[in-house]
Amino acid sequence: MATRSAVRQSTVPLQANSSANQPAADLISRAQNGDLDAFELIYNEHSGRVYALCLRLMGGDQPAATELMQDTFVRVWKNLGRFRGESAFSSWLYRLTVNAMLEKARGDKRREARVLPMDDTSQIGALAPADSLDARMDLETAIAKLPAGARMAFVLHDIEGYQHQEIAEQLGVAVGTVKAQLHRAHKLLIKALDR
Repeated sequence: MATRSAVRQSTVPLQANSSANQPAADLISRAQNGDLDAFELIYNEHSGRVYALCLRLMGGDQPAATELMQDTFVRVWKNLGRFRGESAFSSWLYRLTVNAMLEKARGDKRREARVLPMDDTSQIGALAPADSLDARMDLETAIAKLPAGARMAFVLHDIEGYQHQEIAEQLGVAVGTVKAQLHRAHKLLIKALDR
């Protein structure tokens, strides 16, 4: 579980375009030309925020978030030549992350459709709310428990700073769907945190 200060640090909107958050153009150019040291510097600079995004998109599942982050940086290495500098590097990187997550989700959905249903239903209701006052959940836990669509809308809009239209384009849904999912996420978070 991330500490609150780490959570605060990782919630800076991705549109932040300060030079401190962007690798220098020559660093990107060197990496585009196959310089592994330059790519390592880019990785070191951005991996923390990419991991935080992956962790939220994967509902707090650390192994899945780590796998998604690794997949993202493999994509960065393969596609770095396509980065033209028309947007902030961090925006391009975060878009690759979201696209990697969406591709993984589509693949998982196809695999699940081929798997026979489980006979063991003991896990149903595993996320039932605890009655104890001592069992208050923090924001990260509440976000992780959101349904996938609501979680993606919340993370991308409220935490990462994407606009409704950008999220709709990335997810391939209508803007109204994004707004509805975001509204649902807000209602569920308020309910979860008011216990």
